[in-house]
Parts: sequence; C-alpha cells; structure tokens
Amino acid sequence: MKRIVWAIRFERARVAFERATSDAQPARIYMKAMILAAGRGERMRPLTDTLPKALLVAGGKPLIVWHIEKLVAAGFSRLVINHAHLGALIEGALGNGARFGAEIMYSPETEALETAGGIAHARGLLGEAPFAVVNADVYSDMDYRRLADAARNLVSRDRLAHLVLVANPDHHSTGDFALREDQVTCDGVLYTFSGMAAYSPAMFGVIAPGAKVKLATLLRAQIAAQRVSGELYAGRWCDVGTPARLASLAHELALAAAVRGV
Repeated sequence: MKRIVWAIRFERARVAFERATSDAQPARIYMKAMILAAGRGERMRPLTDTLPKALLVAGGKPLIVWHIEKLVAAGFSRLVINHAHLGALIEGALGNGARFGAEIMYSPETEALETAGGIAHARGLLGEAPFAVVNADVYSDMDYRRLADAARNLVSRDRLAHLVLVANPDHHSTGDFALREDQVTCDGVLYTFSGMAAYSPAMFGVIAPGAKVKLATLLRAQIAAQRVSGELYAGRWCDVGTPARLASLAHELALAAAVRGV
C-alpha cells in the first residue's frame, strides 16, 4: 500500500512539474556536473560481474541515465563521468552525450580512487568554477536546479561544499552529519549524506594526482572550519546499493508508470 501511495504522489508531482515548466525550457547553465560511476558494486554482485552498477536498469532506463536527463532538464549541459570497473561499457552506452542534449567527458581510473580521489583526478575536466556532483547509484526526485543554485552560492558564502542530507534509511540508521540551520556539523541529530552535493574545486586541491582518498576525510576538516553548508531533503531518495533495493525501486517506478498510463 505504501508503494502505491508513493507512486501516486510521485506521478502527481511529476505532472505538476511538467506543467510548471512546459512553457519554457531552462536556460543552459555553463556549469559542470560530475556523476560518480567508478564503484565496483560488490554488494550488487552477481549483477555487476558483467555490467557496471551505473548501467543497471530501473524504470526502463539505466540508473545513470536518470541523472543525465535530470541534469540536462535542470540546465546543465557539460557532464563529467568517472569510471573504473567495466568503464568501456559506460562510454559505449552513453557516447558523447549528444542524444541527451549534453556534452559528456570521461575520467577513467585504473582502479577506483574513492570519491574525493576520483573528483580530484577529474579536476582538469571540471575546471575552476564550482560544480555539482551526484552518485550514479542513488535515485531521487530532487530538482537539480537546487544543486546549481548551491554551486553558485559557494563563493559568495565562503564555502567549499554544500551537502544534501536525507533521513536515515534502515540500512544506515546511524547517519553521517548534523545540521545547525544551514551549517553542516558533526554534533547533534545525524542525517545521511545523500551523495548529492556541490563543491568548490579548491576542496580537492590538496590531493595528489592518482591518490585514493575518501570524501569524509576532506569533509570533516572543512566542517570543523565551518566551510560546509547543507540542507535536509525530504523528498524521495534511495541508495540503490543491493539487488533487493534495485528490485524495490524498479517496482515503485513501474507503479508510477502504471498510474500515468505508460
């Protein structure tokens, strides 16, 4: 019953959004976004033995395509995608991005460099302006124009990062970070980092090329310096980290499609 209710709400929200934006296309944002797709997906095995996790399908399209379409709809047109495990399949599936209305650039890694290491490895493609980052293996109904706004505001607010936090799912009940108004802290009621964020390239300037570095290592230092802002997102979000969660998401998206008669 909960899944049916969610499907109906999702479809109503989608229709309302389309009506609100049908008269005008969003202006192109000459700001870059990065989709993180280098993970091996061990918990997704055996599905990821022959297919990158980013290309696993839910709702009739690969997980990464949901992000590409949403980023383009939000006005982003220049996307960077990193990959390691079976990365050639990602490039073969997505190409140069033209059919999505985007320019896709790839940042291959011989082995996955963790989140911060992967972003630092792609610095030459990302440029010197703040950019958005999303994990390929999450799904949400967040409007990515919010990430564009967050990226624009980093410099004026003297911040190096802006994190989107969500309520803790059952499989991560302890959370990651807290919020004090719009300031991310490590003390208080902890929420889960969604894998959606905006960053200044300066955040990653301390990482040596090719180094394997976890994002939490950098974030905690900048949180202590009060240079990380954040927000709590209450909409639909799912960490698609296991075959069971992938199947659940696929079922929910199928319900949503049935509601709208597709």
